[in-house]
Amino acid sequence: MNIGEKLRKLRLQRELTQEEMADRCELSKGFISQVERDLASPSIATLTDMLECLGSNLKEFFSETGDEKTVFAQGDMFVKEDEETLRGSITWLVPSARKNEMEPILVELGEGGRTEEVLPHEGEEFGYVLSGTVTLHIDGKAYRVKTGESFCLHPSAGHFIENTGKRKAQLIWVSTPPKF
Repeated sequence: MNIGEKLRKLRLQRELTQEEMADRCELSKGFISQVERDLASPSIATLTDMLECLGSNLKEFFSETGDEKTVFAQGDMFVKEDEETLRGSITWLVPSARKNEMEPILVELGEGGRTEEVLPHEGEEFGYVLSGTVTLHIDGKAYRVKTGESFCLHPSAGHFIENTGKRKAQLIWVSTPPKF
């Protein structure tokens, strides 16, 4: 089995660049490139992390047939902590969402935290604020979204979410096609 080629195909199926995968896995883009070209071999722990970021695991990766998972436990989910920009975290609720038409994430924004700007794209986005208050910025306009409120948009302009409140904010954010 050609591990590098199979990893590359899996990454491309998820529509991730090497840089996006490297960011999610906390590895360098160069290392991802070397692994995909079979110039470097990841340790089992690193391969496990890489597969988790791609919504897979060792058993699925090395088996010829994979059962589609329906229920995901907290341990299945991938969490990216970010104390600088988000002042919180992003949790990929369905690890294999990149192969689906939608990608749900849980965003936790600390006071003053914000998401990176999402560029215009085809598809739709939906968000539901679980706690706190956030401001949705779209093309120079700002929309305040409070606990229990939601938003839906067809992202024809760049947009991001910011926590301008005094406490942590949590929201479920779903994008179709996957963008996070």
